[in-house]
Amino acid sequence: MVSVSEFQSVFIPIVCGMLLLTLGFTFRERPSGFGVLMIWCGMLLIFGTIVFKILAKLND
Repeated sequence: MVSVSEFQSVFIPIVCGMLLLTLGFTFRERPSGFGVLMIWCGMLLIFGTIVFKILAKLND
């Protein structure tokens, strides 16, 4: 198995969230509303990662 370091467990979701944010801002003017959904998902992914890591540190 590939072991994931603590840095990678934070870095990968944050980068994916930033990618969703940038693509969402690119597509936000489309009438389908898909860009706005991507912005929401990106923000929730970043926020969820930060909250999860803070709660994990408080639990130790």
